[in-house]
Amino acid sequence: MSFTPLLRGTLVGFLISIPVGPISILCMRRTLAKGRLFGFISGLGAATADALYGGIAGFGLTLISDTLASQQSWIRLIGGVFLCYLGVLIFRDRPHPEMVQAKKTSLIKAYAEIFFLTLTNPMTILSFAAVFAGMGIANLKGNFFSASLLVLGVFLGSALWWFLLSQGMGALRAKINAQRLLWINRISGAIIAGFGLLTLRS
Repeated sequence: MSFTPLLRGTLVGFLISIPVGPISILCMRRTLAKGRLFGFISGLGAATADALYGGIAGFGLTLISDTLASQQSWIRLIGGVFLCYLGVLIFRDRPHPEMVQAKKTSLIKAYAEIFFLTLTNPMTILSFAAVFAGMGIANLKGNFFSASLLVLGVFLGSALWWFLLSQGMGALRAKINAQRLLWINRISGAIIAGFGLLTLRS
């Protein structure tokens, strides 16, 4: 019994999560505004979506991947509009003098939002497929155990990155007052909306 797919999946999940984009900015801003837990749970939404797309690539579900790729224009349109919407909301958000911890309901919402946003980039499947092929983990169709370990590894690797990011940003939170958070909201909101506009143009 080999756990190599688990280790490789963990490495892939970690590396694919690192590039800075709208998801990273959202999670960093949420950590600064509402704490480490809120930022980490948000990141788990991305980790879940990464694992889902990694599973499609790892299990060799070409019908699903081809369908998503063919409909990417509509999916990206929805994601771009949602990014613009979130960007405007964040830009207009005025923080309270006392930044409160997130409630359970808002944690679920934060997780769902990031999960949805990550899913609106179906080309992630191609990224996983290319990386898997480059690492010698081609189609694992028919090997359910190895493919399952690979998907679990992708989730764990991605979750590890979001944990480290939320912990790092959380360490800065004590230095952030309401006035600084207001400017963070404006800058991050503008950047996120900008990503949304770029998505709509692509």
